[in-house]
Amino acid sequence: MIAQTMISFAQTDQVEVEKVISSLFEGMKSKNPILVEQAFLKDAIMQTTIVGVNGATIGSNSVQDFVNRIATTPDNTILDERILEYQIKVDGHMASAWTPYEFYVNDGFSHCGVNSFQLIKTSGGWKIAYIIDTRRKEGC
Repeated sequence: MIAQTMISFAQTDQVEVEKVISSLFEGMKSKNPILVEQAFLKDAIMQTTIVGVNGATIGSNSVQDFVNRIATTPDNTILDERILEYQIKVDGHMASAWTPYEFYVNDGFSHCGVNSFQLIKTSGGWKIAYIIDTRRKEGC
């Protein structure tokens, strides 16, 4: 019975983690900076891999810069990150999510890749502590 209860909690947490990530991308699409900001811890880290001729490097961005970009996205621009799958692992108050995606701007394909999220469960619910992604235009 204890193992079954633990599985139940883990499944509930997985659903809640997915909701946080979904709300982030809904906030992007609807240009709702409050929804975007609520998905993150205050000091969260955002990074992306940048592939060059000598391998990959990392680019960083602050959550506030990201929120500001969403808030100032022109009205005629739709940013649509489409998550293809959620692979979520939970251990207590920590979760990891791997989410392959395709990104569209105004229904035109821009790029694809994978997001890797690290989240923690705070008194206010699950929050993104760290995200890193890959981006490519081929092999999607």
